[in-house]
Amino acid sequence: MPTTSTTHSEQATIEYGEQFAKQLKPGDVVALYGDLGSGKTHFIQGVCKGLGVHEHVASPTFTIVNEYQARGIAIYHFDFYRLTSVREIREIGFDEYTQRGGICLIEWAEKAEDLLPPQRYDVRMESADDPNTRNVSIERTAEVPS
Repeated sequence: MPTTSTTHSEQATIEYGEQFAKQLKPGDVVALYGDLGSGKTHFIQGVCKGLGVHEHVASPTFTIVNEYQARGIAIYHFDFYRLTSVREIREIGFDEYTQRGGICLIEWAEKAEDLLPPQRYDVRMESADDPNTRNVSIERTAEVPS
């Protein structure tokens, strides 16, 4: 069952990400979904702040992945917006990143749907009528036993 919340400013979206970060642990994957401008990067900035990242956090639109270190944990921030195929995502070593024991934060996760681990957090960001308001839904997915 997803947890839903509404934020009413960029700062509130960052703070919500910061609160969410408290439950993350090494090995977690966070898949973010939402249109352009829906607040994915602000949410990730908050997650990184909550995890202890002190450097500037920006979306790696052109570099595809940014790596941060905080409290001895590697944080991998992906942005798949410019990628057009699963093959490209594989070529950057995405599978290896998810198995390194760090925390993976993925913008435009729908482009990697077939590569995402079954156990992860799905974060769905949606803009509302008010340009500052964001609806955020977070769901912990789990592997279905066979």
